Amino acid sequence: MLNSIAKKILGALGGERAVEAYQAYRGQSREIVKGKLTYNEDGSATTHNCQFLDDPVFIKAYEHAEATRSWVNSTGEQRGVRKRVDTAISLAIYASHLPGDFVECGTNRGGLARAILHYVDLAKLGKKFYLLDTFKGFVQSQITPEERARGIGREEAYQECYDDVAETFKAFPNVKLVRGAVPDTLVHVPSERIAFLMLDMNCTAPEIAAAEYFWDRMSPGAPMLLDDYGFKGHEEQMRAFDEFAAKRGLRVLSLLSGPGIILKP
Repeated sequence: MLNSIAKKILGALGGERAVEAYQAYRGQSREIVKGKLTYNEDGSATTHNCQFLDDPVFIKAYEHAEATRSWVNSTGEQRGVRKRVDTAISLAIYASHLPGDFVECGTNRGGLARAILHYVDLAKLGKKFYLLDTFKGFVQSQITPEERARGIGREEAYQECYDDVAETFKAFPNVKLVRGAVPDTLVHVPSERIAFLMLDMNCTAPEIAAAEYFWDRMSPGAPMLLDDYGFKGHEEQMRAFDEFAAKRGLRVLSLLSGPGIILKP
């Protein structure tokens, strides 16, 4: 923790000088990102190539995702999550070549799923996409005291959205909405094989339950995308999935954009 004098000094410096001073204070040698940024949103900044941002197909897919209003903040503004969406799309394209259906636990308003469907014609491939959610927010009994202390579980964070999601996916007969709380609803996914599993329930208990439930049914090579893995406030989820992976001789691939990935061997 910074002492009060250090805080005052850093506050007075401001900007990059404050960052440099803080790093010196902590004895770190990390280099500040310098040069023209090609990407700067959702907690990530880089000067590297981000060609997906100029891809017309991605732009259209992201427009579909934004239309679901999945990432609207408390002031009604859209939060940019392009790299997260790009990651999910890339994994979905890869998973489309594997045996099995797609599953998302924690769909909320369906932004990621809608973007994926712009790229991958699951109906043509004979695959189903199961979207599981309460479609009205958290199950309060699933929130641990640690998670609640970190601000997870706020009832005002989500509103009833089932009818909106049904409208979004009405043109996709292979998309199946499953309403209710995980893990109770997992039995409503009858697929013998899972090609792609996305977990985004913002709390530990239902995500670990879903991971355990589907793991044996995941096809070899199938990705499990953990949306909240690296985000501040979700450390309990991170620890739980680190343990989940380690028990299987694996390691979570942590992305700078926040999510984590586990690949089924």
